[in-house]
Amino acid sequence: MTAKAPKKFYLSANVEPLDGEYTIVLDGRPVRTPMKTKLSVPSERLAAAIALEWDTQKDIIDLNSMPMTGFASATLDRIQPRRADVVAEISGYAETDLLCYRAEAPVELVERQETLWTPHLEWLAKTHDARLATTAGIAPISQSVESLERIRVVVGQRDAFGLTALHVLTIGTGSVVLGLAVADGYLDAAGAYAAGQLDEIYQAEVWGEDPPATERRAKLARDLADAERFLALQMPEA
Repeated sequence: MTAKAPKKFYLSANVEPLDGEYTIVLDGRPVRTPMKTKLSVPSERLAAAIALEWDTQKDIIDLNSMPMTGFASATLDRIQPRRADVVAEISGYAETDLLCYRAEAPVELVERQETLWTPHLEWLAKTHDARLATTAGIAPISQSVESLERIRVVVGQRDAFGLTALHVLTIGTGSVVLGLAVADGYLDAAGAYAAGQLDEIYQAEVWGEDPPATERRAKLARDLADAERFLALQMPEA
């Protein structure tokens, strides 16, 4: 049975500073996450964006229209309490990163992968001193222990809110390289989507679009864009 969407029960949403962070309040009462944690974030800009999501709800609260609220709640309820596991999960993608497994044919797809994916691997090596090897086909390839450890360290340097966005970007694209590239500002979400979905987009060009797959890709593109925005809102306004 699908849960019924809650009715709007407040008049206004605002931001209040609290203990060096910013809490979102509804008619003066703090918003709480699904796990009943007070929804406080370290960035005033992020807090304002979350408050705006609540403020613009109509008669029914549509949680699907509130991505910043969802990311912040996930940070407090799921990412922060199991930080070490999340770091391990994200950095573990380097062992089987999408960008490292290339097609053997057709030639056009092979060339597209080389053109689109290789510069991102070169960026990783130059920026984070982690070089990942590539292979053609599906046979597993071993990455160097030094590169895997370097990626784990780089991922582990993110705070919980940064890890939330990086987790979405990495899982969504199948690549920690692409996730880090967006997190570091080297690549935007649209570029990460194009790289992560390269094979599927090529297959759609050859065989035609499949409506469910097209819808799934559209949702993925939105999720990646929301993760990029979540990261941007954590930064001081320029």
